[in-house]
Amino acid sequence: MNAAPESTNAPQKLETATFGGGCFWCAEAVFQRIPGVKSVVSGFAGGTTSNPTYEQVCTGATGHAEVVQIEFDPSLITYDKLLEVFWEAHDPTTLNRQGNDVGTQYRSIILYANEAQKSAAEKSKAEAARHFSSPIMTQIVPLKQFYPAEKYHQNYYNEHQSQNYCQFVIRPKLRKLIDAGVVPADKK
Repeated sequence: MNAAPESTNAPQKLETATFGGGCFWCAEAVFQRIPGVKSVVSGFAGGTTSNPTYEQVCTGATGHAEVVQIEFDPSLITYDKLLEVFWEAHDPTTLNRQGNDVGTQYRSIILYANEAQKSAAEKSKAEAARHFSSPIMTQIVPLKQFYPAEKYHQNYYNEHQSQNYCQFVIRPKLRKLIDAGVVPADKK
């Protein structure tokens, strides 16, 4: 008796990427618009405090960065492509700041889940460095633990577009990325 062949319609296994490039509200708004991204959660990683709150992270004492954890379908978008969006979506040459957001919690950071992601991140960083006149300050470190931020930080731009930060920081960033072809104009 022969076993039935495995279904070719099985759902693709999703993968996870974790990036920090300044305010997580900005990064969330960018990555939510990328086809193949299934979810984006704002949170904290890269520090030493367990279960930090936003207020704790803002002090800079936790060691955590504001990050987004992205769940994506690798059959629709690759980790390498997400890295390309990461480099375009913020200034990786500034140490511990993005625009007016200043502090270690706003540092540029890639937190890899495995050796393949580490290798891809290092290769991507070397390639991206050719496009910047200043050295890239982005940390590439193993992801030890991701802590989701409080509920009111999730889906922030989509739910608070009239808020000043959304109008004057996030919206222009999205417009720039749409105009550059990094983010599609027709998603969300």
